[in-house]
Amino acid sequence: MSARPLLSVHKARREDIGDLVTRRPVPGPGLEQVDPFLFLNHHGPQTYPPGNHGLPFGPHPHRGFETVTFILQGNLAHRDTGGGESVVEAGGVQWMTAGRGLIHAELSPESFKREGGPLEILQLWVNLPRGSS
Repeated sequence: MSARPLLSVHKARREDIGDLVTRRPVPGPGLEQVDPFLFLNHHGPQTYPPGNHGLPFGPHPHRGFETVTFILQGNLAHRDTGGGESVVEAGGVQWMTAGRGLIHAELSPESFKREGGPLEILQLWVNLPRGSS
């Protein structure tokens, strides 16, 4: 395999969401969009105290793209109107396709809100071709 040169470096923009430390490299300064990728969000790393409010992503709609969520530390409870429901632990991935639309929530499990702990998540939003379901 031959080495390829690094053409440019683009720093992430910090855009916290509630108590959640969030950095967004795509889109970001000097790099608005890289089709088919809509967003790349890096949440954390941070440590939540006991008695926290957890993740702020209550029920909300998505349509026409996929989210791929990597849990590096902590956990995440996912539920959607397509019947998907799970708690994803550190080292796990949650992949959701919202072709024609659905409503979903990504929240902290009650145990995480009660006990606190480390949290770090990477989430990539990928645009789907027109007409995908």
